[in-house]
Amino acid sequence: MHGGAIMSLTDSAGAICAFLNLPADAAGTSTIQSSTNFIGAVTSGRLDAVATPVHIGRTTIVVTTDVHHDGRLVATTTQTQSVLRPTAEQAVP
Repeated sequence: MHGGAIMSLTDSAGAICAFLNLPADAAGTSTIQSSTNFIGAVTSGRLDAVATPVHIGRTTIVVTTDVHHDGRLVATTTQTQSVLRPTAEQAVP
């Protein structure tokens, strides 16, 4: 499997994890840094990704995502998500 496809999976899983852990006053999240280590090759089959928050702050959320194939770790990603705040136009009075 192409590494870019695995990175897309980890970015999506990490973004969902960050979104679920956003502060109440946040408007969303955006990836600002991502680093993936490929540990094994995948030629076919299903991948499972598990994202875990490492740091939940006011301005950033750091997430690690492990990707397994048949129970074997094939990639791990650490990413930093920016916590987006609403603009003045989006703010609720």
